This record gives sequence, C-alpha cells and structure tokens, in this order.
Amino acid sequence: MAARGIAPTAVLLLGAAYTLFPVSWLVVAATKSPGELFSTATFAVGTGLLDNLSELSAYRGGVFWLWTVNTVVYAGGGALLSTIVSAVSGFALAKYRFRGRSLIFNVLIGGILVPAVVLAVPQYLLFAKIGLADTYWSVLLPQILHPYSIYLARVYAQAAIPDSLLEAGRLDGASEWRLLTGIALPMMAPGLVTVFLFQFVAIWNNFLLPFIMLGDDARFPLTVGLYTLLAAGANQPSLFNLIITGALVALIPLVALFLTMQRYWRTDLAGGAVKS
Repeated sequence: MAARGIAPTAVLLLGAAYTLFPVSWLVVAATKSPGELFSTATFAVGTGLLDNLSELSAYRGGVFWLWTVNTVVYAGGGALLSTIVSAVSGFALAKYRFRGRSLIFNVLIGGILVPAVVLAVPQYLLFAKIGLADTYWSVLLPQILHPYSIYLARVYAQAAIPDSLLEAGRLDGASEWRLLTGIALPMMAPGLVTVFLFQFVAIWNNFLLPFIMLGDDARFPLTVGLYTLLAAGANQPSLFNLIITGALVALIPLVALFLTMQRYWRTDLAGGAVKS
C-alpha cells in the first residue's frame, strides 16, 4: 500500500513545486533593487523591498492604491452580489417545481460553455449604448449573473437541504422567505463560501472585461493598472521593480482571504441550521 502511494504523492509534489515556483520567484524579486534585479542570482534575496514599496506608493500620487481600492470594490461587491443571486437562484432551481425549470437549467449549463472573451465585445457595445461604458457598473454588472456559480449553488442546495425539513417548516407556518433565510441559506453556507471565493478570485484576476470597458485609469483594477505599468516599462526599465512589487502586494489579499475563509469548508452541512 505504501508503494502505491508514492506515485500520487510525487505527482502532487511536482504540481505544488510547479505552482509555487513563480510565486517564490515573485517574493524574492520584489526584495531586489533596480540594480540587483538583473545582476544577482535568481533566488538571492535583495535589499530593496522597503524602497520598492515606497516608490510604488509614491508613483503618480499613489495611483496603485486607487487601483487596489477599485479592485476591492469590483471583486468584493461583484462576488457578494453574485453569491446572493446564485444562492436564491440555486435554491429555487433545486427545491421548487415550476414550468420551464429544466429549460432554464439547461440554458445555464450552456452558459458555462461560452468563453468570456466571446461576450466581452457585445457587452461593451450594450453598455456603451445605455451610457454605462467606462463606469464602475460596466465591470460590476456582468459579474453578478454567473452560470457556474448558480450551478454550484443548485447542486449544493439539492444535496444539503432535505425536502422534509422544508415541508416541516411549511407545516409550522413558516413563509417561503423564512424558509430561505432561516433554513436554506445557513445550510448552504459552506457551498456559498466556495461560490464567493471562486467569484472573488475570478473578478480580482479579471483583465479582459475591465480592459475593454474602462478608459479612465482612475477606475482601473490592479490587473489593468499593472498592465499599463508593464507597457510603460518597455521604455522605463526602472518600473519593472514597481510591477513586481505591485504583483506581490496584489497576491496578499487573495492569500489572506483563503486562509481566513477556508475553515468554513469544513463546517458540517447542517451546522448552520442547527445553530439557527
């Protein structure tokens, strides 16, 4: 048995090394000064981290932190709204019988198969027509309705919420709203945390949609803002340190979010309902 586990363990270790290698390089490179970045060994720790952070904060009056705030608004607001919509939609598709339910679900499944790049230009044309292009809403609104998140919420609601529990609530006189907020949502909490995390990371890392939608760099998220720095770095090599340091800073909220919220994945499916 021990020998059988060696191969899977080796594959997992190789996958972990492949994943962590660029992150490790980024952490080390962010510590290097402009002179050290191209002259020292790849994994030799530098002495310029504090200077890099200071220069990044001072660049164009602190525009990096404005991009960070924008990203938090896009990712946090979009993920929260998407989770709410997904929870309600998933619960309805899982626990209610109504005409057209299968059709709606099949359309959602089809939506999962459509690449985001195919929708980006039509979305821009629609938002431009109604005057919302180059606004915060042009990035937020397309993220709210996410077919895959609704699919996950439906699957989780179907598995986690017994029909008998809902029927017992109806017999006790609970309204449908009370069933949703008092029974369904607490029991779906671990699954909704997963939906929130997936959406938060997807929106945080999204580049194409804000790149197409936004023209004012005061509304840029980190992905587009760092891209503009990278483009400018072709003529100003000193900006490479700011780009690397900015990329490292942009990773910290994602790591912190996962470390903070991963405990909810271990929560018992019915734990929230029992406590309520």
